[in-house]
Amino acid sequence: MNKLAKVYNPKEIEQLLYRWWEERGYFKPEKQVELGQAAADGPRWCITMPPPNVTGALHLGHAMTAAVEDLMTRHYRMRGFQTLFLPGSDHAGIATQNVVERELRKEGVTRHELGREQFVDYVWEWKGRYHARITNQHKRLGVSCDWERDRFTLDPALSHAVRTAFVHLYQKGLIYRGTYLVNWCPRCTSAISDLEVVPQERTDHLWTIRYPVVNDEWAGPQDDWGGGQWAAGATEFIHMATTRPETILGDTAVAVHPSDERWQHLVGQDAVLPAIGRRIPIIADDAVQPEFGTGAVKVTPAHDPTDNEIGIRHGLEAVDVMTDTAEMNEAAGPYAGLDRFECRERIVADFEREGLLVRIAPYFHAVGTCQRCDTDIEPRISTQWFVDVAPLAQAAVDAVRRGDTVIIPEREERRFFHWMEDIRPWCISRQLWWGHRIPVWYCDDCGEQTCEVEDPAACAHCGSSNLRQDEDVLDTWFSSGLWPFSTLGWPDTDAADFRRYYPTDMRETGYDILFFWVAREMMLGLEMTGHVPYETVYLHGMVRTREGKKVSKSMENIDEFDPLHVIETYGCDALRYTLLTSSTPGLDMNLDPRRLEGARNFGNKIWQATRFVLSNIPDQAPALELQVLDLELADRWILSKLNRLVQDVCRLFESYQYGEAGRQINDFLWSEYCDWYIEAAKVRLYDDAADKAAPRAVLLHVLETSLRLLHPFMPFVTEALWQALPAAMRQGETLMMQRWPEPDPALLDDAAEAEMEQVIALIRAIRNLRAEYNVTPGKRIPARVVAGGALAMLSAQKPILCALAKLDPGRLVIEAALPPPSQAATAVVGDVVGYLPLADLVDLAAECARLSQELADVAARIARSEELLAGEFAHKAPPHVVQRERDKLDDLQATRQQLEEQLAKLA
Repeated sequence: MNKLAKVYNPKEIEQLLYRWWEERGYFKPEKQVELGQAAADGPRWCITMPPPNVTGALHLGHAMTAAVEDLMTRHYRMRGFQTLFLPGSDHAGIATQNVVERELRKEGVTRHELGREQFVDYVWEWKGRYHARITNQHKRLGVSCDWERDRFTLDPALSHAVRTAFVHLYQKGLIYRGTYLVNWCPRCTSAISDLEVVPQERTDHLWTIRYPVVNDEWAGPQDDWGGGQWAAGATEFIHMATTRPETILGDTAVAVHPSDERWQHLVGQDAVLPAIGRRIPIIADDAVQPEFGTGAVKVTPAHDPTDNEIGIRHGLEAVDVMTDTAEMNEAAGPYAGLDRFECRERIVADFEREGLLVRIAPYFHAVGTCQRCDTDIEPRISTQWFVDVAPLAQAAVDAVRRGDTVIIPEREERRFFHWMEDIRPWCISRQLWWGHRIPVWYCDDCGEQTCEVEDPAACAHCGSSNLRQDEDVLDTWFSSGLWPFSTLGWPDTDAADFRRYYPTDMRETGYDILFFWVAREMMLGLEMTGHVPYETVYLHGMVRTREGKKVSKSMENIDEFDPLHVIETYGCDALRYTLLTSSTPGLDMNLDPRRLEGARNFGNKIWQATRFVLSNIPDQAPALELQVLDLELADRWILSKLNRLVQDVCRLFESYQYGEAGRQINDFLWSEYCDWYIEAAKVRLYDDAADKAAPRAVLLHVLETSLRLLHPFMPFVTEALWQALPAAMRQGETLMMQRWPEPDPALLDDAAEAEMEQVIALIRAIRNLRAEYNVTPGKRIPARVVAGGALAMLSAQKPILCALAKLDPGRLVIEAALPPPSQAATAVVGDVVGYLPLADLVDLAAECARLSQELADVAARIARSEELLAGEFAHKAPPHVVQRERDKLDDLQATRQQLEEQLAKLA
């Protein structure tokens, strides 16, 4: 027997096995060819790891991604596909720069004090430390990546790909520089894309204010505008509501809906902007929602998307009143230098003092915040680089509609179409230092732009060497959008990996980044290579707490959701199995620690089952052909159930129902193999006179096949157990290179399944009766079985019935027909009836006395309850209290009936 420890301890095997796998090169597709497990010119399968940020520890979302992707990879590897799981990490521009700047602040240094070059060098040094940590964390998750192909988005080859893509789009006129309203993060001091804005619901205030209207009777205040009395003498006002009073200082109009009769008479007149004294027109525009606030709105073209569009239509000036860090600038007049929220408080107080604050009301709404730092976003006018993605989006939509790429679950395709068909220009420039610097140079002599892949020595227009590169870097998602092909060698289309593995086969990720990433990969993949980047997009849901809440860093029990903590407590296999079997494509899952415990127990269950099997198998046991063995009913049943399982699991994998596949494997191993077949096999294994060849061969065959099925879910425990099997059962060096099981139709046996299910049902029924009558667990009892047409079958299974139902072999009678005995408990299973003499189950006199006393007690309680319900209680007590008493009476009456029936059986 190959020795296995008495207790399954993941800590003792997981990291040891991973190092062995890696050292042997099993994760490399070339190793598959070397071992003859795949052909270099045969089918192949490729997935690129969604590159995690280098900014910190992995979370359960990463663990989910890793588990699903590695399950897919191991499955295709075992099917004989030459398989590449390519890992990598993302430079994560804003996130990384924020983290590093925090580190510098601890040292009392800012990036500006360091300067750009020294700061970037510092980040590279920092990245080296954290990249190793991220890699090791992925290894703890058991991912079978080819780490020699590890990629980083700022690697020289990938940086070359980024420049190539940028220049291509620039030369086609799809990349351009312009001044538009963008999402601005004052903390990151950078523009961010629409997708990086996270709406955060909160209760704020809605301030209703009034502006004085210029008319024949009033032309504005007569004293110094900044000195107060902003509306002195005004005879008419227009009221409007705002959630951002600080942007009042940038107002250049007041707008009302053309059909709003409340304000129609003021359209064409001017209002006066308090605090600044600017005369602004009152205009009519269809974009105004009459039901919001008073129906009149302030128009701030430089600080609101809708206002910006109104401003463009009406030719309004866009006045930016804030700095890059959201302090009020000189255009804010007396409020210059204040933080935007300090300005809000000050200007509201001033409006109240001047009698221009009408009301303050609570207001629940969503405020845009920065995905990276949670700072409130400020829409503002800025000069940035953009991609005109409309034509790229259309190509991606067409590809999905044609079925070139399939999105799982299918409902996500509708969301994809909706977003892509209403897409806006993509702002790709970021005011950062860490990232791919935009490959555009400005000529100080002629003022023209030069855009080239390699750093130019001279201006492409006038030949001058007085060039300066654009200071901005590219949005991280630009380089991430090239990931499926830049990692394989593009733009070198002759690169070996690009030729062999592109287009890739799968993009597996969370549904929350369908637009962040998948959409960009689709658009850029089609534009740069002419092919979709992958055939299938599989979207998993978010991992939530047991109660369904979003996992947050501020949670008291956050350690429970740290993958490494979970692995330390339950093992990697338990975490993987739980994530894989608790989730459904596109739907969130609630992580319940009890499921983790159950998964760990499952690993221990098959560990102990394997120890039992090996303890009953000679060390040098030969592999036996099942067809030449004398198989009994239990053997034929378990082999049929195994092949039906293989059939179902293959079907479920093809339809991406991995969770259901894993659950069915668990049910089979735990219940049918361990609880029933092993127990049935013991009858022959423990009988010196019995032929043990069949049960031994079947035990090993079913176990080895099941380990192959379970391997993608729980790679460590299955590998450890497979390595412990007799050498004759192991063809090759490692379980991960074994062939994926295929169903054998010759072993499907409907008759054996039906007969064995009848045997199991009879045993269960007898066990239930034993429990009902509190029979001592090991006590052997007599039984009489009326078998009808199953006489021959049940007679042949007499040893199993006696062993598993704890029946006395000498007093077990099985006949086609028997008269029903008196004083017997009855077990009915279809046409089969089993009788257990009560005298052998219990002391009849003592049991009758016990039941009679219990019946008397119940009868007394029924009488009290009936008396209570017949009196004033039923009319005076609260209805729910009365109903509770009626429910109690119903339960007591049901108990009385059961006791009477039990007494009748003993009579």
